[in-house]
Parts: sequence; C-alpha cells; structure tokens
Amino acid sequence: MIIGVGVDLCSVQRLTGSLERTEALATRLFHPNELGKRAESLAARFAAKEALAKAIGDPKILSWSEIEIVQNELGKPSFVFHGATAEALADKGDWRFHLSLSHDAELAQAFVVVESN
Repeated sequence: MIIGVGVDLCSVQRLTGSLERTEALATRLFHPNELGKRAESLAARFAAKEALAKAIGDPKILSWSEIEIVQNELGKPSFVFHGATAEALADKGDWRFHLSLSHDAELAQAFVVVESN
C-alpha cells in the first residue's frame, strides 16, 4: 500500500548561496557523511529530504541531519535514518522508502515513494 509520494526540486545555485551565507546551515541540513560532497549532490540530497517530508506527511518527526542518503555500488540511492528520526519512523511500522535523484545544470530533483505492507 502506498503511504505517500513526494517530489522536490532544488536550485543548486540557491542552495550553494544559502550554505555560503549561513555558517551552521550545512550541519543542520546534512548528515556528517554527506558534508563535503559536490554542490549538485548536496542539492539532490536536500531535495530528497524535502520530498521525504512530503511523502510521509509529518515533517516534524524528521531531523535533516539524521537523514543520510547513500548509494549502492551501482549508484542507486537510498535513505539511512539515524537517531530520533530512525526511532520515529520505526514507530510508524514497516515502511519502505524508494528514492530517485537527478540533477542537470542548475537543478536537482528527488522523487520519494513510501509504502507499507
């Protein structure tokens, strides 16, 4: 059963500007393992977190820095949840998260599907 679907689009330039202007923003938005990635990758990861919030319908249970986007050996992205975010999502039941990322020129996009048995 589909729990929710979310999509988000992020301007690479706008995110980069925000990160340059606000010193602590990167540590609020990204898991420590994500810091230092290229601007396009960070924008796609930010879009993924926004799309996830839309898909679950309750963004208050999420902390962006506790959400890590990883890729397998073939490049397929997925979420890894940490801390209180992992606990809150575990309380929701047996949810599965599907993620697709894309970036081209100055835009990054993410699409998330959340499903349950």
